[in-house]
Amino acid sequence: MATSIFFFVLLFTTVLSRTTPDNASRTKILDVSSSIQKTHNPFSLDSSLNSLKHEENQISSSLLSFQLHSRVAVRGTSHKDYNSLMLARLERDSARAKSLQTRVDLVVQGIGKSDLKPMETEFREIQAEEIEGPIISGTSQGSGEYFSRIGIGHPPSQVYMVLDTGSDVNWVQCSPCADCYQQADPIFEPSSSSTFSPLTCETQQCKSLDVSECRNDTCLYEVSYGDGSYTVGDFVTESITFSGSSSVENVAIGCGHNNEGLFVGAAGLLGLGGGALSFPSQINASSFSYCLVDRDSDSTSTLEFGGATPPNAVTAPIIKNSKLDTFYYVDLTGISVAGNMLSVNPSDFEIADNGDGGVIVDSGTAVTRLKTDVYNTLRDEFVKGTRHLPSTNGVALFDTCYDLKSMKSVEVPTVSFHFSNRNELALPAKNYLIPVDSSSTFCFAFAPSSSSLSIIGNVQQQGTRVSFDLVNSLIGFSSNQC
Repeated sequence: MATSIFFFVLLFTTVLSRTTPDNASRTKILDVSSSIQKTHNPFSLDSSLNSLKHEENQISSSLLSFQLHSRVAVRGTSHKDYNSLMLARLERDSARAKSLQTRVDLVVQGIGKSDLKPMETEFREIQAEEIEGPIISGTSQGSGEYFSRIGIGHPPSQVYMVLDTGSDVNWVQCSPCADCYQQADPIFEPSSSSTFSPLTCETQQCKSLDVSECRNDTCLYEVSYGDGSYTVGDFVTESITFSGSSSVENVAIGCGHNNEGLFVGAAGLLGLGGGALSFPSQINASSFSYCLVDRDSDSTSTLEFGGATPPNAVTAPIIKNSKLDTFYYVDLTGISVAGNMLSVNPSDFEIADNGDGGVIVDSGTAVTRLKTDVYNTLRDEFVKGTRHLPSTNGVALFDTCYDLKSMKSVEVPTVSFHFSNRNELALPAKNYLIPVDSSSTFCFAFAPSSSSLSIIGNVQQQGTRVSFDLVNSLIGFSSNQC
């Protein structure tokens, strides 16, 4: 009898431990003091660029790796305080989210390659007197928080490039410029490269472009974004260098002579999307990963090609959108707060037959966007668990904020993503309750969206190595693997 009772108690305890989260998993501790201290970092960093231009990228037969830098480490900031810096970031971020939704809308409306029309530039002839162009800061291609130094051509011209999982076409500003924005390095000069080779109109690379035009059997490209910004120029192949003499040859890249609305500082963009023209696709990468460190610091992180997903990673299935191959859709099935699953419709996370909806993991969007109904449910559940914290007015797109003055740390409900393979990604508190000024105002870093597309942004990814296993269609999330 005693043995039976012991067995029953053991069985009951085991079942209970599997179904009821313990207190440690239900809450997280936010280090308020540390977060506030970091808001002072952007105003003390050396923005001369000189200390960053001689980094060593690495290449081997199985692993290609190079360093990532935060925007403030590369460019510094002209903002007078952290609040104005944050507001500028959020403004750029809203334009980015709109741009991604515009891309999906075109697919849903059935607008294909043959329907897209070149913009008013009409691939116009480039005149020598048009070399000087306006300085226009970036908006649509994301917050532009992460850059890498890459060599273009042979001998390589070292430039900063923005990394973007939401784009396929690689491009760099080229001389002569009809309309170029200001960048940190000299404009790339094609005539100085022995590996510069224009693509003809019949090549597969040219045919893979969404918008192209043929002139004297030379392929011209255009990539336009949701806010009206664009890049136009010659579509060519070039060598991409990652260390002194190690390079990848014959990479299709846009040589942009007419560029507006993109990042001041960066020379162009390295597309990491899932389409045929993205850098991973062109080098036949079986995998790649990145780790985004705190964007308010001068720490570096890495982008790696060919490495294995860390064994401790929380993995989630990548699912295909048959209408759009650029984005990395993840099979999100639910969200929990303090161990309690939100009561939301699973269809809110699914891709519709027409290509609408779904959830993507994106390096260029900062703040995670969710459908309005899902966000409202998430926010309300989070507020229930933070009634002990003093609330304050909302800031920009954030409607749930707290005044944490005089507090060194606070306990907040755990927010977790749940995937179709039953894996759970519990976010660190600093990835969803973030400072918006240096006066201890913290906001819940999610936002509602009236659009159908949901986006897991880079604020929620910071401090996590995000691995893309392209062979097995898995995304892995590994905390503290930078």
